Parts: sequence; C-alpha cells; structure tokens
Amino acid sequence: MKTILKAAGIIIILSAMVILPLNAQKTEYSADVEAKIKQVENNLAGWVQTQDNSNWTLAERMKLYNIKGVSIAVIHNYHIEWARGYGFADDSEKNPVTQKTLFQAASISKSLNGVGVLKLVQEKKLALDSDINNYLVSWKFPYDEKSGGKKITIANLLSHTAGLTIHGFPGYAKGDTLPTLQQVLDGKKPANTQAVRSTTEPGSGFSYSGGGVTISQLIVTNVTKQPYDKFMKKNVLDPLGMKESTFEQPPSKSKARLLATGYKADGSEVPGKYHIYPEQAAAGLWTNPVDLCGYIIETQKSFKGESSKVLTPAMTRLRLTPIIQDAALGVFVSTKGSAKYFMHNGGNEGFSCQYVGSLEGGEGVVIMTNSDNGSILEEIVNSVAVVYKWENYYQPEKKTVVNVDGSILEKYIGKYDLGGSPVTIKKGDRGLLLNAVGDLYWKVYFTSDTEFFVKEFRGYLKFLLDNDKKVTGFSFNGMTVKKME
Repeated sequence: MKTILKAAGIIIILSAMVILPLNAQKTEYSADVEAKIKQVENNLAGWVQTQDNSNWTLAERMKLYNIKGVSIAVIHNYHIEWARGYGFADDSEKNPVTQKTLFQAASISKSLNGVGVLKLVQEKKLALDSDINNYLVSWKFPYDEKSGGKKITIANLLSHTAGLTIHGFPGYAKGDTLPTLQQVLDGKKPANTQAVRSTTEPGSGFSYSGGGVTISQLIVTNVTKQPYDKFMKKNVLDPLGMKESTFEQPPSKSKARLLATGYKADGSEVPGKYHIYPEQAAAGLWTNPVDLCGYIIETQKSFKGESSKVLTPAMTRLRLTPIIQDAALGVFVSTKGSAKYFMHNGGNEGFSCQYVGSLEGGEGVVIMTNSDNGSILEEIVNSVAVVYKWENYYQPEKKTVVNVDGSILEKYIGKYDLGGSPVTIKKGDRGLLLNAVGDLYWKVYFTSDTEFFVKEFRGYLKFLLDNDKKVTGFSFNGMTVKKME
C-alpha cells in the first residue's frame, strides 16, 4: 500500500490519540476574527465533496492522524489576521504549541534559499544563466555523458530543471558525525545519501532535486565567503522580519526552548527529538508560521511594486515566473482560473508544513506540524480558502454517492496485493472499509457498483471483474491491485 500512499501524496498515521482542548494557548482577537477562526477550525475539507457536504473539525483530524501539534497563521489583505497554536510542541513534556514555537520548515527552506540566491544575482555576483562551475571553488560539478554536453545553470538548480539526483535528504540523528557539504555532494561517508550527479540533460524537463539546491548552497558560501546560515540571516531572514528563524544546523542553545519535537508516522518521538540537516538550503530552516508570513507578505508587496526589503519588484516577478510547468525559482506558482498562487510544502523527519500565498490581493496561510503526516495540511488550506473566499482556489470534485447491494459488497471483501504491499477490504458498521496501513481503515464510498473512492486521499478506484463477474482486483489511478482471496 506504500505505493498507493506515495501516489496519493500523503502519509497515513497508524493510530489515534487524545489531545487537549485546541485553544489551550491563544491570543484573543476581535469577535469577527474569532468567528472566522472557528469557521476554519470546523470546516476542514478534502479533495472531494459529496451530497452530504460534510467536513471535519481540526480536532477530529488531529486525532485521526495522530498529530501532536499544529501551528497556523492566516494572511488577509497583506497583514497577519491571526495566528494560533494547537496541541503540543512536545507531547511528553506537555509543552503547548505557541505562535513562537519553531518547526523544521523542510523543503520550504528552498523558497528562502531562492530569495538569497537571487539577491546575489541582483547584486551582479551571480548570473542565472551561467555554468555553475564558474562559481564553485571548493568543489566542481563532475559533468559526464548524461548531461549531453550542456551546462547546468543556477536557474536550473532553483527550478529543478538541472536533471540531477537526490530528491530529498533524511537528515542525521543527534550524535552522528556530520558530513561536509562536499561529502554530501560526492556521496562519501559519513554522508547517508548517494552522490549528486546528472540523470538527464539540464533543461530537458522537471525533476525535483534537493541535491541541486544543495549545490546552490555551496555556491552561496563560495561566492560570499560566509557560512550559509550567517549570510541568510543577515541578507534574508532579518530584512524579512523573521527574527526567530534560523538556518543554523544544529540550532543554537538559545533556541532550545522554542524547538518543537518531531514525531514519526506511528506517533513515536524522533530519537533525539529532531534530525540535523547540513543540507541547509534544501531542508535546514527552523521557523514558525508568523515568521514565514513575513516572507509571504514581502513577496506579495514586492510583486505589487510596493516593497524591496530584499529583492526588487522586477527580481521578485522573475522569481515567481515559472520555468517549466509550475516550477519557478525556489517556489511553485499555480494558476487557478484567473487567480495565481505561489506555494511550497515540506517534510523532514517528524515535521510537515505548507504555505500558500496569492500573487494578488494579499491572502495566504502557513501551516506547520511536528508530525510526519502531511495529510492535514491541504485540508486546512482548503478551509482557509473557503472562509476567506480565495478566488478559484478550492475546487473540489463533486461526487454523488450511491448505495450498492449487499451481495455485491460481499464480493469485494478480502485481501489484495500491490507489489508486495497488502491491502485489506472488510465490512464494518459504516459499510466497506479499506485498510491502508496499520490499524487505520477508510470508509469506501461508491459512485457506481464498481467505482469508488475514499475521502482521505485523491484517487480514482474501480473494482475489476473477469468475464464470470469474479472480482480480480481494483485499479488505482491506472495501477492494478490484485485480489489475493
């Protein structure tokens, strides 16, 4: 079932937990804003909408997904309208999430890195279309036949069009010997990932690569002759008002009281509370939603031509111009009808997060959790989008659920196999239930006698029958899951 989960873009949690009242620590807002907060908390929504039109509460989803803590900040009309923490930054210590609690931003780090790199472009210290080896001093990229004689540019690195390996990094446990950046790029011990090398010609397509972003980190340090975290603090974080944030890996002791503890998919604590990421540009930022809102608002105002705290409006617009598909320079830009939104999500060991900002109108949201489970993120974004009336953002698929005769349902009960990953369908009080992993079951909804879906992840499923009407399996987005018994 892991293949299905990966295809669906979610991580499923094994068990449920009991959480304290959601608003244990909060700032009071006006009655109007408090009403909006309550609406957001009570209307989490998935990818599909049925005739019952029912949504979930934040408390219900945190319990279902076993999420210890969530932090949310909402932008309205170019200002932070509210920010609130839910649950615990550390479950064993019962340390509540507050507005200042710091989470690992994971791949959201790439967005801030893009700002830093483009500042150097703005200062004429880098050129977006030049060979990266023109700027690398302590290490050179080893071109081979897979690059087809084409040179990799900085724009390629930031837009994931460099054709490079290493999607993401697992990080290092506390006490592990940390590799140098050169060891990471060459895949030499104590690095725990393979070398960053070419797989295709640069510019030939999109291939997400944290490895490529790590090369941009080395370029920054080689060109500025500064530690990466110090350059980013002075030139990006501080000007954006991100005072609590840091790229230090590991973070300094002065930040210890603010750090959230990470939790794995089974709800267990990450050993040592969190991993360390020497790949700072790709995954190393510690921050909170309030600080990230500073980045979003400045991006929006700069795009509008009203601010230049780090990048000029022209450079901001360049940063937000997609190179291929929706991939721009350290950020993704999605077009929904006549509206455009810039965004990025992230997932480190024990942490998941997402931000979305409108290019126009000054709307946005940041959500951070100390859980491997990222399923709740889009559900919260959808709720915010509906409550704040974001143009064209939330467009759920509408499906009509039908009742299926019990004799037909009986045929679907059993065990299935997807490349060695088990899938179980059983009968429950609520109808058929599909088991994805551990003890977690999803309710199956039918749109015909054979076509079905689950609300927890996007997928097009259909039971497969042979000529004798015997169930042989089901399809999931084109993949076949074979029936075993």
